[in-house]
Amino acid sequence: MLENLVAWLTGNLSPSARIWTALGPAILACVYFLGGLLIFCIRVAFKGVPRDEETLKRGNAGFVGYFLRHYFFWVIQPLWAVILRSGLPANALSMLSGLLGISSGVAVAAGRFALGGWLFLAAGILDVMDGRIARTRKEANPAGAALDSVLDRYVDSAMLMGLAWYYRDTWVLLPALGALLGSSLVPYVRAKGEGLGVNVRDGAMQRLERVLFLGAGTALSPILEAVFWPEEKHPMHWMAVVGLVFVAIMSNLTAISRFRNLVKALAPKRQEARSGKAIVGLNAAAGAVATVADFAVVLALVEWMGLLPAWATVLGALLGAVVNYSINRVLTFRSTAAVGRQMMRYAVVSGTSALLNAGGVALLTLHPQLAYTLGWWLVRGVVYFAWNLPLQRDYVFNDTNSSDALMEQRPHAA
Repeated sequence: MLENLVAWLTGNLSPSARIWTALGPAILACVYFLGGLLIFCIRVAFKGVPRDEETLKRGNAGFVGYFLRHYFFWVIQPLWAVILRSGLPANALSMLSGLLGISSGVAVAAGRFALGGWLFLAAGILDVMDGRIARTRKEANPAGAALDSVLDRYVDSAMLMGLAWYYRDTWVLLPALGALLGSSLVPYVRAKGEGLGVNVRDGAMQRLERVLFLGAGTALSPILEAVFWPEEKHPMHWMAVVGLVFVAIMSNLTAISRFRNLVKALAPKRQEARSGKAIVGLNAAAGAVATVADFAVVLALVEWMGLLPAWATVLGALLGAVVNYSINRVLTFRSTAAVGRQMMRYAVVSGTSALLNAGGVALLTLHPQLAYTLGWWLVRGVVYFAWNLPLQRDYVFNDTNSSDALMEQRPHAA
């Protein structure tokens, strides 16, 4: 018995022990939560869904919707009642959540994924309860809210830093860093929106979802490793990898969605001739047509007229630019401003776009493990959405921003 305890504490576990350290808590949790779900469904059938007001305020999410959220807060009511009667301060729960969360990062960094995953899940449950305890006791205050929010960031960061350390010599380091970025930006954009008077709580990967997918995937991952790769000294823990990649992608998409909604709510309202999706589609189509025209001219000049490929490329690029400009002016943005000034602005945007694309590809080729073709597409996509499209819409083809329109808006001298 003593040898087994020492092995468990030091992490020197046999394959069966690795399975049970992950599966033991999971079995207990499943018995409680699945049994609770059955009782909850029976209750809903007779009395309806017990609605949790705080859940409704936080908005819906794509992966853990209102029904499951209401169920979760209903099923943990016994634990919540025990903590409420214990008299523990809400700040103590926040600190305990922070300590458990930071410990989870230390555990996974050392390869103890079952221990780290369950600690992370326990920290998440305590984090749910501290604010509710404070509001129930009428003890909620800005200091407690600040403590809770900052500790949440430490807990998320500790877990992801621990995973990044464990995977530091593998490709999984990249999604670990991506998840760290997304998990920081999601609450930051919400807080920034609240500071500016805009509520941006939407998104598919909020904190409950991040804790659930990351914690469960990490806690249960040793089961697969012990079954299929029992002799691995540094196992990949593929369930944790899947959860990590999923959180990395969805948290950043949630942050981008919130950021877009925040900017849209704060930006001056414009009268668009068509929807944003139509503009993107027509703008992309104009680029495709221009590329085809560019390539066709190059082929014709080189194959039929014998022109050097370099000169043919220059002429093809010029024609492609004219085609792209014309389609965007007439169809995409329906601009009526002076052509000369627009062409100059279009040249500025196109020239800087070429430099940004070339520079981005050059930077990514410094990492030979990344295929240059993938890097080319990544850079093209980022430059298009971050530079080309917004500048063509707001700078090149924005008639209300042209010098002629500004002159017309100025009051004439008496």
